[in-house]
Amino acid sequence: MANLFQSSLNWMAKSFAKDTSKMLIITGVAGWTLSSLAQIMTVAVNPKIKDEQKMFLIPQEFSDAVVNIGSFFLISQLTKKTVAKLFSTGKFTTKKVRTFLNEHKDIYGDKVGKLDFDLDSALKYESEALRKSHANIKNLGTTIATVSAGILASNIITPILRNKMASTVQKSYLNESKEEHSPKKLATVQNVKVSPVSNSGQMRI
Repeated sequence: MANLFQSSLNWMAKSFAKDTSKMLIITGVAGWTLSSLAQIMTVAVNPKIKDEQKMFLIPQEFSDAVVNIGSFFLISQLTKKTVAKLFSTGKFTTKKVRTFLNEHKDIYGDKVGKLDFDLDSALKYESEALRKSHANIKNLGTTIATVSAGILASNIITPILRNKMASTVQKSYLNESKEEHSPKKLATVQNVKVSPVSNSGQMRI
């Protein structure tokens, strides 16, 4: 068991050392998924909740889960990619890398900051110290941006979307309940009870 745990830690360190923001998104989605499943199961197996209420609560919990997971992933991933692109174009980088770019203005001068410029590729054959300098600041920048986006999604955007969706589901449920108990439907049911039909198809008087 200890070896398995250590192997998992080694794999995570190797896979996400250069891209911490990716790990944050994966673990965030996993956390939201497990939390949502636990919430749905709690409602489903709770004997104190009536079956009629479960028919309303379970779909609502499921829709909440979709909003929670979807908004967190989309906002965090979009923010991560946007910030990573800004670093890749050279818009943001370290002083050391900026000095390198200024020294090679004849090659990179008119390319830096443009979307089609890839600073990572430009530094591919340069010194390891220069590559690490850029990789580290890029990793830090995307990590901070991803954490900020996750907080924004979880605490502001998700609750707003979830409340709107819950309101829509609730209105739909209430409309169905009103139709079930409408005077017209009750009258129809009463007429069926008052005028039973025999097996021969003739009405009994």
